[in-house]
Amino acid sequence: MADPFGALGVGIGWRPEIDLSISRLPGVDWVEVVAENLHVEHLPTSLLSLKDRGLPVLPHAVSLSLGGAEDLDTARVEHLAAVADALDAPLASDHVCFVRAGGLDAGHLIPLPRTREALDVLVDNVKLTQSILGVPFAAENIAAVLEWPDAELSEARFLAELTERTGCGLIIDVANLYANARNIGTDPEVFLDEIPLEKIAYVHVAGGVDRDGVYHDTHAHPVRPEVLELLAELRSRTEPPGVLLERDDDYPSDTELAGELAAIRAALAAGARP
Repeated sequence: MADPFGALGVGIGWRPEIDLSISRLPGVDWVEVVAENLHVEHLPTSLLSLKDRGLPVLPHAVSLSLGGAEDLDTARVEHLAAVADALDAPLASDHVCFVRAGGLDAGHLIPLPRTREALDVLVDNVKLTQSILGVPFAAENIAAVLEWPDAELSEARFLAELTERTGCGLIIDVANLYANARNIGTDPEVFLDEIPLEKIAYVHVAGGVDRDGVYHDTHAHPVRPEVLELLAELRSRTEPPGVLLERDDDYPSDTELAGELAAIRAALAAGARP
């Protein structure tokens, strides 16, 4: 299948706490960085050194609030665009969610009601974002601990219509699929059946933990075997352009990080077998 987003390989989320680890890890093909954590005028030397080595560096935003009913804060989009330009990034991204309402910031990614009205708002905001960015844009599915009532579309159909109406790509987070299966009873394989696989820009993989009967997508724990199985299931259906390991806290040793990257490659190989 032709890939409109470009092959990336296996990568890891760049964080200042593991910047030297990343430079030492074998087989890192690319990195993703949280756009809001960067200042264009003072990009980290360790990040620029990876770019100079030829590794693609992709900015990933967390604050655009693309599904919010309030007017899109275009200054945040302009920052994302400036970061993408400074890094020569082939792609920029954020999440299918909202983070602000009524002048308050939740400090968390909140799922959208899957209604036609909410989809219209999301589509308009994604189109405006695309008009400001100088690179293609992708949107990521999120982990949820609740579902809004009266959904008119499945999550996969909601995302499919978003891509149809905007031309954006998708970041499929298989750890979030696992979290939603645990917390709200969704079926990840049905999601993979319905999603437009050709629109996948890349895939996220991360760890989490059970607490008080709820699965938390912490990015601070090892990747679970069930998440790797979902990655293999996705790979059995299509070859994603890239897969990225996310880690945001309680950073392990270089050896453990290398082991998780190797496990991702093994899951991809397992999924590719006939």
